[in-house]
Amino acid sequence: MLGASALSDFPAASTDHLAQPDIAALRPAFSSHPPRILILYGSLRSVSYSRLLAQEAGRLLTHFGAQVEFFNPEGLPLPDAAPASHPKVQELRELSLWSEGQVWVSPERHGAMSGILKAQIDWIPLSVGSVRPTQGRTLAILQVSGGSQSFNALNQMRILGRWMRMITIPNQSSVAKAYQEFDADGRMKPSPYYDRVVDVMEELMKFTLLTRDASSYLTDRYSERKEEAGKLEQRVALKSI
Repeated sequence: MLGASALSDFPAASTDHLAQPDIAALRPAFSSHPPRILILYGSLRSVSYSRLLAQEAGRLLTHFGAQVEFFNPEGLPLPDAAPASHPKVQELRELSLWSEGQVWVSPERHGAMSGILKAQIDWIPLSVGSVRPTQGRTLAILQVSGGSQSFNALNQMRILGRWMRMITIPNQSSVAKAYQEFDADGRMKPSPYYDRVVDVMEELMKFTLLTRDASSYLTDRYSERKEEAGKLEQRVALKSI
C-alpha cells in the first residue's frame, strides 16, 4: 500500500479507493471448461461471405478447444422497434451473458460495417442492473469486402468493442474480394487471408484463456469503486433517519 506521505501527493483523489495492483488477483487458478465463444455475423444473404467467414472462424475455435455458439440475426427486430422481451433479443442477450469471448464478422457496406451487425450490438445493453453483459469479455473482429482490402468496418467494430468494455485483441482480419476466397462448398481457400484468420482465432483463444478468470479484476475501476461507495454511504444515511 502507499504510505501516508505518498497519499498526500494526490489531493484530487479519494485515497480510500486507490489500490495497488494485486498480482494474486491477476493470476487466479485457470478454469478447466472450454472457453465459451459467441460469433455474430452481419448479413442475411443466402450466400453470405461474412457468414461463411464466421463459420470458418467457428471451426478453428472448435479445433482449438472452444465451445462455439452462433447467433442467427434473421428475425431480430431493429433496435427500439420491439420490446426487449422479444424472443430474438432475449436469445442474443442470453448468449452474450453466456459468452467469455466473442467474434464479430461484418461485410463492408458503403465504407462501413453493416446495419445488421450494428443492430445486434445495439440490442446488447451496456448494463443490466449491476451486470455489464460484455465487460471483460474478449473480442476478435473480422470483415469481408467485395473489392480491394479495406479496414473501415474493422475500425468501427474496434471502437464499439472499446465502448462495450471488451478486451479487443490486437490482431484482426480483412478479406478482400471475398467472392474469390471461398470454393463451391463454402470453404475458404488456402491463402494469406486464411492464414490471418487462423492467426486471429489462435490469438483470441490465448487472450480468452489468459483473461477470463481475471476479467472482473481487470475491469475493476477506481471511479466505479468510488461511485459505489458514495451510493452505499447515501443508503446507510437514509436508513439512519
